[in-house]
Amino acid sequence: MHLSAEEKKEIFAKYGENAADTGSPESQIALFSVRIKHLTEHLKSNHKDYATARALKALVGRRRRLLDYLIRKDINRYRAIIAKKELGIRK
Repeated sequence: MHLSAEEKKEIFAKYGENAADTGSPESQIALFSVRIKHLTEHLKSNHKDYATARALKALVGRRRRLLDYLIRKDINRYRAIIAKKELGIRK
């Protein structure tokens, strides 16, 4: 899946501080969530695509590590990102 620059800017503007905020954990978690959602849909119809399954597991792990980082550094920011239901993240 290739996200266009405009789609990425929208994600960063919505979940980060501004459209150029690409490094904050919140914006990275949101970007990973969009990619995870796309790969999950792909694997529903292509269940034998093992390379994509491996990439999906890696993305989920990266997102989990970022969420763990947020828990350690600022629990309020973690709770705010979890509260956004459109990302589909559970505790």
